[in-house]
Amino acid sequence: MTGSCASAAAQHFARLALNYSRSLGKGNRIVDRKPEAVGAEAGRLVPAIAPPEKGSVMRLSSTVKRILDNYRSEPPGVVANLGRMLMEGRLGGTGKMIILPVDQGIEHGPARSFAVNDPGYDPLYHHRLAIDAGLNAYAAPLGQLTVSIPHFPGQIPTILKINHANSLSRLKEDADQALFGSVEDALRLGCSAIGFTIYPGSDMQFEQFEEVAELIREAREVGLPTVLWSYPRGGDLSKDGETAIDVVAYAAHLACQTGAHIIKVKLPTDHLEQKEAAKEFEAAGIPIGTQAERVTEVMRSCFNGQRIVVFSGGAAKGTDAVLDDTRAIRDGGGNGSIIGRNCFRRPRAEALELLDTMVNIFKGKA
Repeated sequence: MTGSCASAAAQHFARLALNYSRSLGKGNRIVDRKPEAVGAEAGRLVPAIAPPEKGSVMRLSSTVKRILDNYRSEPPGVVANLGRMLMEGRLGGTGKMIILPVDQGIEHGPARSFAVNDPGYDPLYHHRLAIDAGLNAYAAPLGQLTVSIPHFPGQIPTILKINHANSLSRLKEDADQALFGSVEDALRLGCSAIGFTIYPGSDMQFEQFEEVAELIREAREVGLPTVLWSYPRGGDLSKDGETAIDVVAYAAHLACQTGAHIIKVKLPTDHLEQKEAAKEFEAAGIPIGTQAERVTEVMRSCFNGQRIVVFSGGAAKGTDAVLDDTRAIRDGGGNGSIIGRNCFRRPRAEALELLDTMVNIFKGKA
């Protein structure tokens, strides 16, 4: 990063940064305070903690405090941004999350993503949908956030998805993604986190692990947590193996080991892909017969539930199937859903109704 870029970013974010309270145990709050004079800070990026309205206080629920206790080794800025996302929206304070991710335009093309619901071609549509539904955060690529954030500054935590693949690529066994954004972009846009995808099993997996580990360190230094999409793919994995319970749990564990703060995986099936792992599952009598039991196993694989794990909505499906998945995530102890196409491909009114029901399920009211 050049000195001029760092200086500009430092001066900009110094005006926005919050000082984290001396400890979360003292009042469990994050207070808006004016930063000290920039001076010596002008040569480097200032940790970014997305601010609430001036003079407001974000109080942490006891549930969120317990979750954040698992991140005590992290810098205050990272913990503060995690806290903001966990306290945002209608599920704020419950320890549950619903995040709207909209990167399918890059991944699958605009027609396949938005033609069924024409307003989806407009980046503002998705950002507004996440706000109006009362979600915890909105995740999108650099281009979309660059368009939408100026219209909705500070109205919902945003996650900059940094890398992407696309359906025009011929990569199979060596599945990989390209960088579209950066930590500096996330700071410039005032995001609360960065997002990244890895493909455990791909012939490119080791390069991806090194790349994301470096990005996590860079983001951590400026107060940004990382949401890691961990999708088994490529190599010798079969199509069924990509969502096998042993493989998904392994992928989730690998994501935790990179230092990521929030883990995103697909809901697993009861298929067992690896022969050696299958022997262990059977010998230990690990229950995997229901979706809730498989969610529990994934959570156990993430440091015995000490990392936040959200589950993707998967391929387009009917309302009942989406709600059944939501109940399984809740009953299995998952932290929530990160659901894209099953929301934004529906008409707005239907999407809002679906998300309302999902919120009520996570609250134990449906």
